[in-house]
Amino acid sequence: MVVNSNFTGVLKKFSGTLWYLVKFGCVTHCVMEYFGDFVFCTGPSMEPTIYTNNVVISDQMSVWMKRIDKGDIVIAKLPHDRNQLICKRVTGLPGDRVWAGYSYQKYGPIPQGLLRGKVICRIWPLNDLKIFS
Repeated sequence: MVVNSNFTGVLKKFSGTLWYLVKFGCVTHCVMEYFGDFVFCTGPSMEPTIYTNNVVISDQMSVWMKRIDKGDIVIAKLPHDRNQLICKRVTGLPGDRVWAGYSYQKYGPIPQGLLRGKVICRIWPLNDLKIFS
């Protein structure tokens, strides 16, 4: 009987811990899917602001609430490959004319539906922590 009692106690602890892990995983998923996300950046297109191997936090609520302004850095899905994300600075909003070379035109428009979030801060590397306003 003593062995059975110990086994029951261990099983209760294990199931309790497993339940907390499941709840933590669900909350983490919801936060990262609907409020913000960690994004690992690659490529030189945003240098010197963001370098390859930097990790940034993006705020997805800004996209939902349509609070994207000129100068903001955004994370978007590539129009021709929706599995790949890009990090770009907003140079124009719908209706704006953007100077591109020798004429005014809309250069590189990205549909608002492909925006994933607005970059709010760089968290990696730790010695180069920066908040983007």
